[in-house]
Amino acid sequence: MSFLSRIMVLKSRAHFSAGARGVRYGGDGKNFEGIRKRKSKQARNRVALIMAGFMCFYCVIGGRLVVYAMKEPENTSSILPPDRLMASRPDILDRNGEVLATDIRTVSLFAEPHKIVDPDEVIEKLRTVLPDIDVKSTYSRLSSKSRFQWLRRQLTPKQQSQILALGIPGIGFRPEKRRFYPGGPTASHIIGYVNIDNRGVAGMERYIDTQGLADLASVGMTSDQPLEPVHLSIDIRVQAILRQVLVDFIDKFKAKGAGAVVLDANTGEVLAMGSAPDFDPNNPAEGGEEGWLNRMSNGTFEMGSTFKSFSLAMALDSGKSKLTDSYDARYPIRIGGFTINDLHGKHSFLTVPEIFQYSSNIGTAKMTDLVSIDYHKDFLTKLGLLTKMHTELPEVAQPTQPRVWKKVNQITISFGHGVSTTPLQTAVAGAALINGGKLIQPTFLPRTQEQADAVANQVIKPSTSKDMRWLFEWNGVKGSGRSARVEGFDVGGKTGTADKVVKGRYSREHNFNAFLAAFPMNNPKYVVLTFIDDPRTEGKTIPPLAAETAAPMVKEIIRRTAPILGVKPTFGDNGSALLVSY
Repeated sequence: MSFLSRIMVLKSRAHFSAGARGVRYGGDGKNFEGIRKRKSKQARNRVALIMAGFMCFYCVIGGRLVVYAMKEPENTSSILPPDRLMASRPDILDRNGEVLATDIRTVSLFAEPHKIVDPDEVIEKLRTVLPDIDVKSTYSRLSSKSRFQWLRRQLTPKQQSQILALGIPGIGFRPEKRRFYPGGPTASHIIGYVNIDNRGVAGMERYIDTQGLADLASVGMTSDQPLEPVHLSIDIRVQAILRQVLVDFIDKFKAKGAGAVVLDANTGEVLAMGSAPDFDPNNPAEGGEEGWLNRMSNGTFEMGSTFKSFSLAMALDSGKSKLTDSYDARYPIRIGGFTINDLHGKHSFLTVPEIFQYSSNIGTAKMTDLVSIDYHKDFLTKLGLLTKMHTELPEVAQPTQPRVWKKVNQITISFGHGVSTTPLQTAVAGAALINGGKLIQPTFLPRTQEQADAVANQVIKPSTSKDMRWLFEWNGVKGSGRSARVEGFDVGGKTGTADKVVKGRYSREHNFNAFLAAFPMNNPKYVVLTFIDDPRTEGKTIPPLAAETAAPMVKEIIRRTAPILGVKPTFGDNGSALLVSY
């Protein structure tokens, strides 16, 4: 064997007798088997380590998901959380349980701009369902860098289904609640309305928020569960009649506005109150500023000769005058550069009932002159005519009066010029004249007689109230109140015709007519006050008087509502006559 051949044989033997690490193995193969097992164990350990790593990774992910699921939602955009969007408002009901305001479910359209590919295409499709959509502002919203934008609030179910059918990516719907007023404008100034976010803006809707609902909503403590309804004192049947009378008389006399109230004289409950023009709370924007103004509680006016009721009551209550007294009304009164005359002057001595019957400015001034200026001012303050009225309705105006009362102010205020107050508080003060002398602040919520007695203030003597009831009935039978009489219901009251101030001067071509009434006068239960602002009569330059406008409004309201209010008519002396119709 050659030298080269031996070397090759030795190398071949060395190959089969050496391990991977240069270790020699015996011929039995035991060392080779140990290495194999060791490598297999290492492989299993590596696989177990990888599996453990994956398990830890997924446990961390699962743990974070649990944390996120239990965490309170964060408001990261302008949209409110769903539960707050669906938060309920309580239903508003009238005194008989009729629904005046309730919530209905609706949806609103929103967009996620970061998911919008082509804003122009989205707008083009949306216009097929919402043709009045603002193209410029919508494009700006869809092109913004925000992640949420409202496009249209409170859609109808039909609009929602049509938009869904368009299949537009990047837009969606959020559930909301919308306030619905079944009666429309019937009681708009009492109920008020809410904004787009279902928050009270005016009327009793705003009052409900001020009682804590708004605070709860602001901290997210409201829910979508129905709340206990709020009952009002108004009777929607009486309210509907009252509003229709206002609308009819505005149209008849081409007036700027009108108002009326039906008030329970013994409890202060407002059974009905209206101001026209008005608005539909389902769409308040259409009412405009004229419709939004509640002239009954948030408008101040010189109430004219209705103030003579308070002036005569003051003179009688002071003890310085009696019903049997007479006063010289033959000549005008000249004071402070002014001349005071009577519109229907008799140019003679007048008794107190005649002063009331003929609405004598001169006689009223003479009676008012019996008391001091301070006494006069204090008396009107006691009746609540010079201070802001307290009631649930937020829209209440502050009366105006002269900064300094002089003698001329006292005289003119006695017959309704120089002080501006709200018609509602005039009616409240009128109730005190005929209910036994108790001033009871008005309420739009139910009130029992016991509750009314607890808040009542005695402002005049019961004997004075008795005299005023007699004067009201006297004027209803013989004076300007005759046009308000309703057969069987014994209506009494006092008219008031005040010249309006135009460019700083009183104008005889523009006036404000009012009538303060009560019924039935043998046992007064209700006070009714009406007014009409700047009425016109076709073909005449001189405007009509209160006896031609405001008093007939009272007649129409009482004629149609007295049976609803449960007032039984009486005919003949002491109701002895029986009216039979065949």
